[in-house]
Amino acid sequence: MASFNKVILMGKLTRDPQVRYTPAGTALTEVGLAVNRSWFDKASNQRREETTFVDVTFWGRQAEVVGEYLTKGSAVLIEGRLHLDQWDDKESGQKRSKLKV
Repeated sequence: MASFNKVILMGKLTRDPQVRYTPAGTALTEVGLAVNRSWFDKASNQRREETTFVDVTFWGRQAEVVGEYLTKGSAVLIEGRLHLDQWDDKESGQKRSKLKV
């Protein structure tokens, strides 16, 4: 069976992008994305809203373009793949993980 890992998100940047470079010279930009969802709750007869925050990493020329043209609050449409980051928490010693795009 084949696997498929694709995500399309539309939202607003939560902070200004800052371009960094790896020791090999590859551009890297990490941003936060706020994705809003609103719906009408019939039970309470009120409009509800939920915000999901997603960390997104851009590489190469795309990272440079994001750093040059986008700022906090910019609306963006992002297509990418899910990636699971795992690490050991230095304070508690527990294993931690986070999904990123």
